[in-house]
Amino acid sequence: MRRAMFSGQVSAWYASCRGRLCLHLLLVCLTAGAACGCQKHDLQTDKEEGPVAVSTITVRPADVPVSFEYIAQIQSSQQVNIQARVSGFLDHRLYVEGSIVKKGQKLFLMDQKPFKAQLDQAEAALARRKAALQVARLNLARVRPLAAASALSQKDLDDAIGQFESASASVEEAKASVEQARLNLSYTLITSPVSGISSDAVQADGTYLHPSNSLLTTVALISPMYVNFSVSENDWLHYRREVAQGLLIEPERKDYVAEIILSDGSVFPDTGKVTFSNPSYDPKTGTFLIRATVDNPGGVLRPNQYVHVRLKGAVRRNGILVPQRAVQQTSKGHVVWVVEKDGLAEPRPVTVGQWHGDEWFIDEGLRKGDQVVVEGILKLRPGQAVKRE
Repeated sequence: MRRAMFSGQVSAWYASCRGRLCLHLLLVCLTAGAACGCQKHDLQTDKEEGPVAVSTITVRPADVPVSFEYIAQIQSSQQVNIQARVSGFLDHRLYVEGSIVKKGQKLFLMDQKPFKAQLDQAEAALARRKAALQVARLNLARVRPLAAASALSQKDLDDAIGQFESASASVEEAKASVEQARLNLSYTLITSPVSGISSDAVQADGTYLHPSNSLLTTVALISPMYVNFSVSENDWLHYRREVAQGLLIEPERKDYVAEIILSDGSVFPDTGKVTFSNPSYDPKTGTFLIRATVDNPGGVLRPNQYVHVRLKGAVRRNGILVPQRAVQQTSKGHVVWVVEKDGLAEPRPVTVGQWHGDEWFIDEGLRKGDQVVVEGILKLRPGQAVKRE
């Protein structure tokens, strides 16, 4: 009985000691693990606090050619309405709609029979009046010497002279009628006054044409072409301010070169010049209208086509350019990271200007010789030591 009780106490003591040993070992392991974790964390922190490898560029101000790009629309430099000049029936169309037509090419033919009859009638009237004039001339030739010999009275002479002058005036009137009839007949054959691209025919064959429906088609000159684009008020004021401050140098006589970029991104081979700038502000669109003129010998550009126009010729004086990836946008504006003389990186607020390819003009905030970080920016914090690669 005692032996059994003693054996139970020993077992209980052994279990208790085993439990405390396990607990002690667990605590030792946890402590060692925490120490290992802290050591690892400290190593990582030490690693992060070491110099960060970055790539930098040195700020070097220079005169940089700049361009301005806008959305533009093509317009024919001369668009002519082709209209019937006389009333009558339209016989038929003589051109292919939408084709390129030459100056003097026949476009429409009207029914000529009534106009030929009018011309014949006018010529007959002219012949009759010429005959009357000849009779009056002969009569005056007979009366004049008789009146001088007092064989006829002065009244007879005056009547002969009046008849001759009246017949002369009638002949001139008949000549004018013939000329008008001949013009009306020529107007029945309608030709193009310019070379260009034709539009569709407004009136169908057989239509009776009169002043209210005289428009037949249009012909648009295709070379040269106008390139119309608009500049916003803000851009216009910014441009003038930069010119006034000497930051932007305009080309001589403001002779900008206009380069045309087509919808597929290709550059049109011919360049143009800015030929018109509307001094009036358009309150509906908030813009100023600018126009460039460009030759279009191949007819690639067509009226109402949308393109991009790039104006070249201006120079940015002492411009500072940095890659776009070097500029960060924050809630307080744009910043770049600059490596100071002590080798530490610091953020610096800057004022950005316009784009230039994949770079940005910096208007304020940088100066000559500054080291601007362009790679490794995401690893930086104020006062971070850096190692330039």
